[in-house]
Amino acid sequence: MSRLPRFKRVASVAPIRLTGRDHKIIRLIHRHRFLRSHQIIVLIGGSAQQLSRRLQWLFHHGYLERPRAQLQYYERSGSQTITYGLGNKSGSLLQINPASWGEKNRGIGQMYLAHALLVSDVIVSLELACRKHGIRLLHEDELKLPVEAPLHWRVKIRDGTRLGVIPDRVFALEYTDQYGSTQRVYYFLEADRGTMPVVREKLAQSSFYRKLLAYEATWTSKVHQRHLGIPRFRVLTVTTSPARVKSLLDACSKLQRGHGLFLFADQSVLEKDLLTAVWQCGKAAAMSALVDLSASANPHVS
Repeated sequence: MSRLPRFKRVASVAPIRLTGRDHKIIRLIHRHRFLRSHQIIVLIGGSAQQLSRRLQWLFHHGYLERPRAQLQYYERSGSQTITYGLGNKSGSLLQINPASWGEKNRGIGQMYLAHALLVSDVIVSLELACRKHGIRLLHEDELKLPVEAPLHWRVKIRDGTRLGVIPDRVFALEYTDQYGSTQRVYYFLEADRGTMPVVREKLAQSSFYRKLLAYEATWTSKVHQRHLGIPRFRVLTVTTSPARVKSLLDACSKLQRGHGLFLFADQSVLEKDLLTAVWQCGKAAAMSALVDLSASANPHVS
C-alpha cells in the first residue's frame, strides 16, 4: 500500500468500524483539545505501531483532524510526532456541534496551537505522575462544578476595575491521607509562553500581573467558594524559562495578599515527576510541592 499523505485526506479509503479503543481515543482528544500522537499512545497503552496506524485511519475517515498550523515543523524535520484534534465525524459522535469541529481545528493559528499543546503537555505529564503515585487526577469534566465550560468568572480588584478570569485548565488531585480521609486539592493552570507582557503601565492593558490580581481578588472575595463551590485553590503556572519565572515572581511580590496561592516552574519541569518536583512559590524564597506525598496513604512509587 502506498504511503498516505500526512495532511490531506485521500479521496477513497477502505471502510472501518469504530472500536471501543477508537471511542476512548476520541474522548481523550476531546478532553485535551489537542494531543500529540506519542501522548495518545502513552495514555492509551498498547502497541505504538498499531495505535499510530489507527490514528492515521481515524484522520483519513474524518474522525480526527491534523491542524495545518503544525506544518512548519515538518518543513524542518519529518521526525516530529503529529498533533491531533477532533474532526467533524467525532463532533457528531459526541453530539457537540458536529458541523464546526473539523474546520475549527484544521484552521487554528500557530500561536494558539503552541499554547494549547503546552496546556496538554502539563496535564499529560501530571496524569502520568498521578498514575505512578496512586493519586487521582480529576479533570474539569469530572469535577461537577456548578458552571458551564469553559470555566470563567469576573472579579473586582482593589481600584474597582472588573477583570475576567479564564484559567487554561482547572483540575483537582485527590488522594487518601494517612488517617483514611479523602483529600482534594484544586488547581487553576496558566500556561505562559512568554508572549504576554508581565507588567504594563495601565491595568486596562493585558499583562500577567493583571491575571495575578484577578486570582488574588478571587481568593480575597471568596468567589471560588460562592461561584464554583471550590473550598480552596492554588494557581499553577508553567512558563518558558527560569528568567521568565523570576519575572513572574517579581510581579507576584507586588500583590498585597495571597502570595502563597501561586506556584511557578519553567518547562523543564515537564521532564520530571510533577508530583515530586519542587515548585517556586509566590511567597519570598518559599518552595512547594503539588501534593504532600508523605500524607498520602501507601503511595505507589515505581
